[in-house]
Amino acid sequence: MKILDGKEISAKIQQEIADEVKLIKSRNGKVPHLAAVLVGSSGPSLTYVNAKVKACEKVGFNSTLVKLNDTVSEKELLDTIDELNSNDDIDGFIVQLPLPKHINEKKVTQAVSPDKDVDGFHPANLGKMVLDLPTFLPATPYGILQLLERYNVETNGKHCVVVGRSHIVGSPISILMARNSYPGNCTVTLTHSRTTNFKEICKSADILIVALGKPNYITADMVKEGVVIVDVGITRITDTSKKSGYKLVGDVNFDKVKEKASFITPVPGGVGPMTIASLLKNTLLASKIK
Repeated sequence: MKILDGKEISAKIQQEIADEVKLIKSRNGKVPHLAAVLVGSSGPSLTYVNAKVKACEKVGFNSTLVKLNDTVSEKELLDTIDELNSNDDIDGFIVQLPLPKHINEKKVTQAVSPDKDVDGFHPANLGKMVLDLPTFLPATPYGILQLLERYNVETNGKHCVVVGRSHIVGSPISILMARNSYPGNCTVTLTHSRTTNFKEICKSADILIVALGKPNYITADMVKEGVVIVDVGITRITDTSKKSGYKLVGDVNFDKVKEKASFITPVPGGVGPMTIASLLKNTLLASKIK
């Protein structure tokens, strides 16, 4: 069993980006600029955004954090997005999800300019992804691809089972793993809440990508020997032995499943850091295109 260490690979990618930024600065070029919009003060969202801001500082990007109250109106948020779209100094920006219930997330996603959509969620960029055209790939699926590639995980002709069909992870990674390139060329099965024979399908997977949001859902009896596991889920569960009172776990029962896996991502330290690395790569690309 080998750990797919997202923390280590993310650090390597960030160092590569930092080296490129140094070269840009030496030529008096424009430093990439990433902005993040945070609505409300949700603990997890604040943690994610702060991690992205720190990553920008680490690689030498400029960064801007726009904080809005959770009582902000949908129109005010859309006006803020319009301002960021029009700001030539900002190369890319994200709107941290989830948003308050009174705001339409789909409307917000579509309001972001495709040229600055470094999260890769805009329909125009998703359409290009489906057609295998150059574009900003959704950050988490992009991170998974890079992790598999950096560890030289064989994907050609493999059966890849994706658990969860969200627009953020499950659906796009199912498309990317089936594309005619590496990582890819898999036969892909996309499972969801209506899937029958779920356990049998999971057990047939050579590569299992789980993005469900249910802690420890995948157990050892649901996977076969030699499986490659990519665990996207992350949930806080109570743990009185920890100072914080909780611990982070994935959708996969790591301690049991690792005994059968050839490769497996830890939680935390697997896919999460790769999402940030992908966001930085997309921002660098946006800066180059502009």
